[in-house]
Amino acid sequence: MTNLGPHLHRIGDDLVAAYLVVTDEGVTVIDAGLAGHWHDLRRELTAMGRTLADVRGVVLTHGDTDHIGFAERLRRECNVPVYIGAADAARARGEEKYSPDSWGPKKVLPMTGFLWHTIRKGGLRTTYLTEVVPVTDGQVLDLPGAPRVIALPGHSAGSIAVHVPVADAVFVGDGLTTRHVLTGRTGPQPAPFTDEPQQALDSLERLAGIEAKWLLPGHGAPWSGGIPAGVRAIRTAAATS
Repeated sequence: MTNLGPHLHRIGDDLVAAYLVVTDEGVTVIDAGLAGHWHDLRRELTAMGRTLADVRGVVLTHGDTDHIGFAERLRRECNVPVYIGAADAARARGEEKYSPDSWGPKKVLPMTGFLWHTIRKGGLRTTYLTEVVPVTDGQVLDLPGAPRVIALPGHSAGSIAVHVPVADAVFVGDGLTTRHVLTGRTGPQPAPFTDEPQQALDSLERLAGIEAKWLLPGHGAPWSGGIPAGVRAIRTAAATS
């Protein structure tokens, strides 16, 4: 768990992460990691002097199981709405099963470590969402931090980025990664398990012009080197992979 600023906290680690946007109005959760991150969420809220009652909403960058982990529990037990890109709603509800054609490059030790971490954190007992609130490109949500939705298709059809100015951050889910969970390679690069790799690269242009300190993926270390530099690094990595 990491404090990235007065309005921004990370739970989880470089293998799987979720984020909290914290304001006087309450807390917005960006992605929900794995089921076992529920305990990390509660610990981080307690450390901030907050409770689950302060959580106003969850925004999911996409519907994969390592991003929806505790979302349904929070929705069901605390009546917290869960927002997701419209084209990923079925995936988050478990109606659209995802089975990639290829895992792409991999190394035994990093891949095994990621799979073991996923199992240890409850990845085999994911509870799919029963209700979601679909969102669309450009929508500003009535949640702490006023998160703005940016369509970022490619990793999945409904992948989104989320820009939160008060946190000085753009959350990108698996639109990119700074730690390839199957190879262990670090630094900005395309994420594995991507439906449409070229579309995912093209979608990064939608982040151009956004000024934010933090570019925050669901896997890997937070990137604070600027969005343009991050995008350039990803394109270079894609060209040489």
